[in-house]
Amino acid sequence: MHVSSLLLQKRTHAAAGPAVLRWLLIGMALLFLGIFLVVPLVAVFIHAFQKGAGAYLTSLAHPDTWAAIRLTLTAALIAVPLNLAFGLAASWLIARFRFRGRDLLITLIDLPFSVSPVIAGLIFVLLFGRQGWLGPWLAEHDLHVIFAVPGIVLATLFVTFPFVAREVLPVMQAQGSDEEEAALTLGAGGWYTFMRVTLPKVKWGVLYGVILCNARAMGEFGAVSVVSGHVRGVTTTLPLHAEILYNEYDFVGAFATASLLTVLAVITLIVKKYVEWRAHTP
Repeated sequence: MHVSSLLLQKRTHAAAGPAVLRWLLIGMALLFLGIFLVVPLVAVFIHAFQKGAGAYLTSLAHPDTWAAIRLTLTAALIAVPLNLAFGLAASWLIARFRFRGRDLLITLIDLPFSVSPVIAGLIFVLLFGRQGWLGPWLAEHDLHVIFAVPGIVLATLFVTFPFVAREVLPVMQAQGSDEEEAALTLGAGGWYTFMRVTLPKVKWGVLYGVILCNARAMGEFGAVSVVSGHVRGVTTTLPLHAEILYNEYDFVGAFATASLLTVLAVITLIVKKYVEWRAHTP
């Protein structure tokens, strides 16, 4: 009996030790999230409403704010479908074929992850700016890329194009090609096989990639800042508009704009979690 009681005490102490450690780690994680995530988000809305709901709504109703919203949505609506088409094509090509230059293509897809967005913006300035390689030709034909909407769209495309490909490719590789080969053997065409066999198997990866791509497109600052020229009401997206208002000490307007981005981020997170849940639900 004495031996068994000692063993029981040791087991109790051993169980209590990991429990204390687990709660300590949970508390540290919650404290970290509270300080670096919850408090800043709450501070955004506190500053946005510090002069009342009327001032908040007036800031959001300003024509420059609406112009920034339209430009942000325009860049996202152009960049996301193009990146979706590229991501599906590149993923299918890499997953289904072995060809010379395959590894180079994979490396190029990952390039925006390793290049600073500011450097990406400078690259477009060197290409399309007035003193850039194509600048004289563009000026001769009265075409504007830098400090105009096309430059913002190009910068957004560059920083967002890996997201769909990087989410779809692992799913497509894991699924294999047996069902596609069976469909082709039974006489199905290539396009029919892709739409009815390949795409349904990777739909959750596609949706997840589109969500991440859209979130980055609407929140991009560095590359867009370089190519925009900060022409107020013309080439300022929501992040740039918030920066301009903050530099002008219009804190209510700046944080009201930031609150819009915060709401979009929260909605994106909710949709992302829903997609993850659906993807793992039988």
